Amino acid sequence: MKKWWNWILGIALFCLLFIAIPLTFSGDENEKLKPMFDNYIQKFNKTYKDNPEEYEARFKYFVASVREIELLNSESRGPEQHRARYGLTKLSDMSKAEYRDVHLSDEKPHKRKDRQNKTYNKKKNKTSNVFDIDDAESDNSSGNSPHNNIYIIIRKKRATLPLKVDWRDKGVVGPVRDQGLCGACWAFSTVGVMESMAAMSTGKLQSLSVQEAIDCAGLGNSGCEGGDICLLLDWLMMTDTPVLADKEYPLKLRDGMCKANSTATGVRVDSFTCNDFVDTEDKILDMIATHGPVTVAVNALTWQNYLGGVIQYHCSGEPRDLNHAVQLIGYDLSADVPHYIVKNSWGQEFGNAGYLNLAIGTNVCGLANEVASVDIK
Repeated sequence: MKKWWNWILGIALFCLLFIAIPLTFSGDENEKLKPMFDNYIQKFNKTYKDNPEEYEARFKYFVASVREIELLNSESRGPEQHRARYGLTKLSDMSKAEYRDVHLSDEKPHKRKDRQNKTYNKKKNKTSNVFDIDDAESDNSSGNSPHNNIYIIIRKKRATLPLKVDWRDKGVVGPVRDQGLCGACWAFSTVGVMESMAAMSTGKLQSLSVQEAIDCAGLGNSGCEGGDICLLLDWLMMTDTPVLADKEYPLKLRDGMCKANSTATGVRVDSFTCNDFVDTEDKILDMIATHGPVTVAVNALTWQNYLGGVIQYHCSGEPRDLNHAVQLIGYDLSADVPHYIVKNSWGQEFGNAGYLNLAIGTNVCGLANEVASVDIK
């Protein structure tokens, strides 16, 4: 009987790790998940196997993740090959509080209303509205806005934009990095976009220093304790600080003394935009297609056990829930579920080799609340 149960659990673990088939376990069966948990520990090289106290605590969080995975998979919608899939990841033995503290406390969107929907250009020494929104668009502020209908967006953009854009195909997107326990997603995503813009300008892709932003950025940015994508761009432009090559200012993943050199050769911010595009996501598509990758603030609370597919639900879009920052490096309007191509900073083990897909048109995970683009010099 025991061998039979272990065989079933072995299949269940495989499903959770690779297929994400919904599984249900009753409270009485929690203890029977121990063999699955032991296999999980081995697969992800966890180190607490011989620490009874931590083992039991992690097992409790593991069981909670199994239940959440079953719920999220049961509620996923859309074509099977495109719907979001959830399963066991290296983060599945964390409590929600720990996951939030370690991975989601780093993006702290600024609240200065006067700096929303503006473009900043140092050379002109002035700010101006980025986009003129006509009266019809301005009146569409409800959740039923036509901008939230992806098919209307596709019809509007079919004649003017390519149906699919992926800046990786142009060789201007750097490798996925891993921020580890350093809460600097705001720096990873923003510097990553600067890398892409520099590569588009020079024809050469070069890794830029995230550590420099961690150590030096002011205006409320706090290194590994958190920051904001727009405030980082604001600081870089105000100070005219050159972002050095990564090899000149290597990544340490901890706060350190600033070693920036204002006279050094590096990539500088010439101008940037920071916008709220809720209900006007067609403008995000315009920006990605005609300008390049952008960085956005998101709510990543439900990404803990993400394996792949397109996230369409279970993800609050409220500005108060924003807690992480990522890059949008492309989109696909031709897919069964049209989506953005999103580059994360949690290493290549996360999602699709470090990437994920977010549905277009409904402010999924709050991605349209704070959208930043940059021009470099």
